[in-house]
Amino acid sequence: MGGGINMIQKDITYFGQSVVVACDEKCNKAWGMNSRPKEYFDKNNEDDYAYLSDEELDEAPIDPGTYEGFEMAGKPETKEERLNKWCVRECERSYRGELPIELKDFNKRIYNIPSLHIVNEVSKMDYSVWITLDDKRLKISEMTTDHIKRSRAVNF
Repeated sequence: MGGGINMIQKDITYFGQSVVVACDEKCNKAWGMNSRPKEYFDKNNEDDYAYLSDEELDEAPIDPGTYEGFEMAGKPETKEERLNKWCVRECERSYRGELPIELKDFNKRIYNIPSLHIVNEVSKMDYSVWITLDDKRLKISEMTTDHIKRSRAVNF
C-alpha cells in the first residue's frame, strides 16, 4: 500500500499453506468480523450489509469478547501481540493471502455484496452537464428555449 499508510505483515503457515498476513495497525478501530457494527439493507438477506466506516464509529473495545485458537488469543493489547491468531481469524482489518497485499479501506463503508450497492453509490454522483453562455454558467437541464437559441456553440 502506498500513500504513507502504515502496514505490518508477517509470513505464516495457515492450514498448511504459506500465506502473508497484514494489517493497517489500527487496532484501536478493530472490532472483529463478528462484532463490528453493520447496517443491514434487506431483512430477507442477512448477507446484505455494510460494515460502518471508521468515521461512523467510536474507538473499538479493547476486548470485543471474541477469542481464537487453543490459546484463546484475543485482540492484541500491545504491539508485540499484533498479528496473532485473533488478527488472522477474526480481525476485519487484516489481510490473509498471497502478494500483493490488498487491505480494506475503512475510511468508507465496506459492503458485503458490493454489486448490490455500486449503483447506489454511482447514483449519488453529479453527472450534470454545464455550459457557459453570456458569461453565465448554466446547467443544461436549467436552460430555456431562449438560452438554446442564443447559443451557437452548443452541438448535441
